[in-house]
Amino acid sequence: MPSHDQIRELLESERTVERLAAIEHERWAHWQRYAHDQCERRDDGSLVIPAELATRWEAQIETPYAELSEQEKDSDREQVRRYLPTIIDALTR
Repeated sequence: MPSHDQIRELLESERTVERLAAIEHERWAHWQRYAHDQCERRDDGSLVIPAELATRWEAQIETPYAELSEQEKDSDREQVRRYLPTIIDALTR
């Protein structure tokens, strides 16, 4: 079994960080596409978030993970699962 220092070195390696950063960018871009699609685009290019979505998203922002609904937790778990193959690969190669 690798030592804590070896695990840290593997996870902090440039290769692992770059792979995880690419996944994070993909996750962020997917969310932004979704959020933008929910908005009204103005003639000047600005976006207006519908009030009900702004209210819902602000409530989610303020809610600790432990207090989220199971559906909301599942959404977060799904995102974490996107990172796990890279982490597992870094630790087992």
